[in-house]
Amino acid sequence: MSFAETFKALSDPVRREILTMLKEGRMSAGEIGSHFNMTGATISYHLSILKKAELVFESKQKNFIYYELNTSVIEEVMLWLSELKGVTDNEEDQ
Repeated sequence: MSFAETFKALSDPVRREILTMLKEGRMSAGEIGSHFNMTGATISYHLSILKKAELVFESKQKNFIYYELNTSVIEEVMLWLSELKGVTDNEEDQ
């Protein structure tokens, strides 16, 4: 995981919204695209950036591609940020 790619992916509000949507469970590219007023190519571009940053997983089933949130990368970023802030494990639990 590259923090540069992760933060680049997170810098865009559309990509953050896609991640929020995927928090509820996996979705096809068409399902994701139906929430936005943009072309399929634009949605595909945003999904590509999220995949490159390893924030989402892609799986194929028949004629559909499904996307799912990769929480391990998010946990790694959160851990780094909490260490940067100086938060200990005990303080996080409270």
